[in-house]
Amino acid sequence: MVRAWYMDNDPSDQRNEHHQNPPHFITLEELFKISGVEYFKLNIDTLDTDGVLDKIKKGRGYTYEDELVCSKECLPNYEEKLKIFYTEHLHTDEEIRLVTEGSGYFDVRDKNDQWIRVEVVPGDLLILPSGIYHRFTLDKNNFIRARRLFIGEPVWTAHNRPSDNMECRENYVKNLQTGNFVKVQ
Repeated sequence: MVRAWYMDNDPSDQRNEHHQNPPHFITLEELFKISGVEYFKLNIDTLDTDGVLDKIKKGRGYTYEDELVCSKECLPNYEEKLKIFYTEHLHTDEEIRLVTEGSGYFDVRDKNDQWIRVEVVPGDLLILPSGIYHRFTLDKNNFIRARRLFIGEPVWTAHNRPSDNMECRENYVKNLQTGNFVKVQ
């Protein structure tokens, strides 16, 4: 089961699991209501045969997929890339990650601009809405393999904070304020 919890704003140790003792855990439903982040649990052993991922991809219009491996051995400029991933940013499209091996953390901002850490492990599919401020880091295992899903051709430009005047950010904030996030199966 995925875990999500509130963090403090101390960025000194990005791989620190909790940043808050004791952690204030939240449910996946709460996570969705306060951030728009969606979560699906998939079975890694039957991923390519059970049709669950195919149904999600079809329902959401994901037509392109690739794989990212993040480790010291596999990622050129490893330390530099981790700093880039951990810099607070947003994208103009959804960010979709399906963890197939390893583990890590996605940090997302809630509607009150507070950090929530979401732990991801194999079988976790996380969908971050367009316009949400977020960041990613590995945990102390220093390894993750994830599928990246896209609608159409992959466009992967990070816009570092502040990017509040971008249309995707304005739409995201409006959806947060009105509660207009809709779960798509």
